[in-house]
Amino acid sequence: MSARAPQGFPGSSRGFTLVEVVIVVAIIGILMAIVLPGYQDSLQKGRRADAKAGLMDAANRQERFMLDRSSYTADMTQLGFAADPAISAETHYAIDVAADPNCPIASCYILTATPVVGGAQADDSRCTKFILDSNGARDAEGSAAAECW
Repeated sequence: MSARAPQGFPGSSRGFTLVEVVIVVAIIGILMAIVLPGYQDSLQKGRRADAKAGLMDAANRQERFMLDRSSYTADMTQLGFAADPAISAETHYAIDVAADPNCPIASCYILTATPVVGGAQADDSRCTKFILDSNGARDAEGSAAAECW
């Protein structure tokens, strides 16, 4: 005689029902809808360090250029970058230099870091531009500009 349990008794089920699978998928979908935006914000915040590092690197190169030539430059390639504007180390930001409106480029500069078009930071509306000038003053643009630096 076989020791098999009759249908409908505990222990006879061998899988999940469609309803159970749908419920699990719905719960995972709800959790992802809640967690994913926070995760994306966290990634954007972390990538902002690339802009800051790129600006600091460009500022250091400007100061070395000033020591060698007694002037700043508006050409990023003269600072040793491959292109003008330069691309940050992690390729999230374009770093460019311009003359300060109140001072000639020989004496003052303004560095800006803006997200690369189509890049991972392109939709970061909280910090749309980072700014660093020759005096070390930092500024930013965006909906949360005060929190960018």
